[in-house]
Amino acid sequence: MIDLELFKEILSIDSTSGREAAMTEFLYNRLEAPSKERLPEGNLFLKWGTPRVVFCTHMDTVPPYIPPVFEADRVKGRGSCDAKGQLVCLYAACKELEAAGFRGFGLLVLTGEETGSWGAKAFSKTGFTAPYLIIGEPTENKMVSASKGTKSYDLTFHGKAFHSGYPEYGVSAVDLFLDFMKSLRMMDFGNDPVLGKTTWNVGLLHSDNPQNILSPELTCRLYFRTTFASDVAVEAFMNQAVSANVDVVARGGDTPARYFTLDGFDIGPAAFGTDAPHLTGFAHKTICGPGTVKVAHRPDEYILLADMETAVQQYVRMFKTIAT
Repeated sequence: MIDLELFKEILSIDSTSGREAAMTEFLYNRLEAPSKERLPEGNLFLKWGTPRVVFCTHMDTVPPYIPPVFEADRVKGRGSCDAKGQLVCLYAACKELEAAGFRGFGLLVLTGEETGSWGAKAFSKTGFTAPYLIIGEPTENKMVSASKGTKSYDLTFHGKAFHSGYPEYGVSAVDLFLDFMKSLRMMDFGNDPVLGKTTWNVGLLHSDNPQNILSPELTCRLYFRTTFASDVAVEAFMNQAVSANVDVVARGGDTPARYFTLDGFDIGPAAFGTDAPHLTGFAHKTICGPGTVKVAHRPDEYILLADMETAVQQYVRMFKTIAT
C-alpha cells in the first residue's frame, strides 16, 4: 500500500540537483529500517540484513521545483514520476518484505543522478558488492532489457568578428555551427535492431554578438544517445570534427548496456540514462518502475496511483523470484 502522506512530504521538499541535503536528512529521520547509513555525497543506504538484492533510485530532480498536486487517480509535481514516485514504491516494497519476514535486501537512495550520477560514482568508491541491483526509474513498469549510451561534448566555434554588411571579410561562428549541424544531420549512424536510431540534442547554445557584427565565437554542448551500432562511430565523428575553427572537448558518458530480466515481466529497451552504468560491484542489474519517461522533466509531470501499486507488487515479486 502506497503511503500517500510520505509521498506528499517527499514531494514537498525541493531536492533539485545540488539541493539534496534537506531530503537526505528527512529520509534518514523518516524512513524506518533495521540499519540506516549516511554515505558520502549525501547518499543514504537502508539495510534489512546483509543485502543480496539492492533496490535503488535517486532523490534529486531537474529544475524548476513544482509543488505536488494530489488528484483522484494521479499525483502531479516535480519528481512525482522521476523519481520520487519510485522511491515511495521501493520503500513500500521493502516494508512489505520486512513484514513477511524477509531479509537480505537494501534501499539505496542516491544524489546527483540528473547531473552526471556523481552520487552513484561516489557510492561505487565504497567497494560495496551485491549480486543484484534493481533501479527504480519511469519505465511503465517494464524491466529494461537494454539502454542507450550517452556521449557529451563541449564545442567552441571560432569565427572572426566583422561588420555584418561586409561578411566576406569575416567569419561567422554561427555559420560554422550551422555547417557542422548539417554534416551531423547527414551522418548515418545506422538503425540498431535493439535500440533503434541514434539521437542527439544541443544545449547551452550561446553567441552574444550584436546583430550587426559577425559572431566571433559560439559555444554549445552536444549530447548523444548512442546505440550498440553507433557508440564507436559517434566518437570517431566527433574526433574528426576538430579543426582550426572548431574545438571539441569530450565530457564523458557511458556505453549502451544490456540488463538482466526475469520471466513473467514485461520488458523493453530504454533511451534514457540512469545511474546503472556507474554502479559497479553488482553482477546483475536491471531498471524498472512506474510512470512514463514521456512526462518526466515536463511541467505537467505526473504518476498514476494504480501504476505505483502495481510497481510495489512487482518489486516484491522480483525479490522473491531472485531470492527464493
